[in-house]
Amino acid sequence: MFTAAIFDMDGLLLDSERVIMQAWLSCAREQGMTLSEADFLTVVGAGAAESRARLTQLLGGASAFESVRSQARDKLLARPGVVYPLKPGAMQIVSMLRQRGVPCGVASSTRVSEVRRRLEKVGILNYFQAVAGGDEVPDSKPDPAVYLLAAQRLGVAPERCLAFEDTDHGAKAAHAAGMRVVLIPDLRSHDFDAALMELPSLEQAFAHLDRWFHA
Repeated sequence: MFTAAIFDMDGLLLDSERVIMQAWLSCAREQGMTLSEADFLTVVGAGAAESRARLTQLLGGASAFESVRSQARDKLLARPGVVYPLKPGAMQIVSMLRQRGVPCGVASSTRVSEVRRRLEKVGILNYFQAVAGGDEVPDSKPDPAVYLLAAQRLGVAPERCLAFEDTDHGAKAAHAAGMRVVLIPDLRSHDFDAALMELPSLEQAFAHLDRWFHA
């Protein structure tokens, strides 16, 4: 049915969203600012520009945003070991797709150099034949540009790609690119109703690979 698979990264392949959120919440609290988990969840899955605008508003201005962002970045970089661990089933699914000869790509809102760094750090980067980042396209998800770029780099027509996403922004981007979407929500509930399938984890996708991808 499909020729290639394209994955989001944060919250889908990597359990990064929780780590990032807790860094922001703790840094805001340490600086005497109010930022709730519910507030932060409104930017999960959004592109850099949208996230910046929303967090600037929530924190009360550009200087507050820059202060919290700087401290959160330092806190994240100071973490020993693997900062963003693989989600359950991530390594297995890309290994199973490789065994089937299915090319895989990544389409992330994160800048491409950081995408590569994070994936390499957990030993999964070489499973992907194409990587596309948010800094390589003019508009962030839900715009389809980053998914179209990933498909172009794979050399596969978008309609032949199956996308795996955890957020509405990402699912809508892949759908707008002409792809079918498997939705695996992470931190947020969703209102995307055009998914091929919704699953609780990547591990639940294993049983469907023979049907989605021809050996």
